[in-house]
Amino acid sequence: MANSFDARFPRIADWVLGEGYIEIGTDAYSSSLVRALDTGGMVWEGKTRYASVEELLQELERRWRRL
Repeated sequence: MANSFDARFPRIADWVLGEGYIEIGTDAYSSSLVRALDTGGMVWEGKTRYASVEELLQELERRWRRL
């Protein structure tokens, strides 16, 4: 279990299982590669480029702030 997603990224897991959702990837509406949203809209967005998905998830976990 120590390597499970929930164990490695507890803030992301809490957010997705609780009150919001995460979008990963490019789209026509945002320049960021990762976005955290809730029913009110965008709460946080990341950079336009990452070296890996692992780096993207680590930044999301590290910078996440519950509002």
